Amino acid sequence: MAIRQRRYPKEELARRGQALYESGIRQQIEAGNEGKIVAIDIETGAFEVDENVVPATNRLFEQYPDAQPWVIRIGHRAVDHFGARSLKLNP
Repeated sequence: MAIRQRRYPKEELARRGQALYESGIRQQIEAGNEGKIVAIDIETGAFEVDENVVPATNRLFEQYPDAQPWVIRIGHRAVDHFGARSLKLNP
C-alpha cells in the first residue's frame, strides 16, 4: 500500500475542494444523490460518488494515484457530525 502525502494545508485543500464542488460538480451530481459522499481530486477536478468515504476515495486513487482528495456529503455542510444539530444545507 502506497503512503500518500498531503501536499496542501487543510485550509487550502478545503478551499479548493469547495470551489470545485460549487463551480460545477454539485450541479452534475446533487439530484438523486443526497446523503452520499463525493470525493474530489483538488488538482484534476475528477470525482467519485459513493455511499461511503473509503470506496469513493479508493476509486479516485485507482484513476489518479497522486490525487489530493477532499470529501463532502452531498446536500450537507460536512461529512460527519457529533451532537444533535443537523448539518443539512438549507435551500
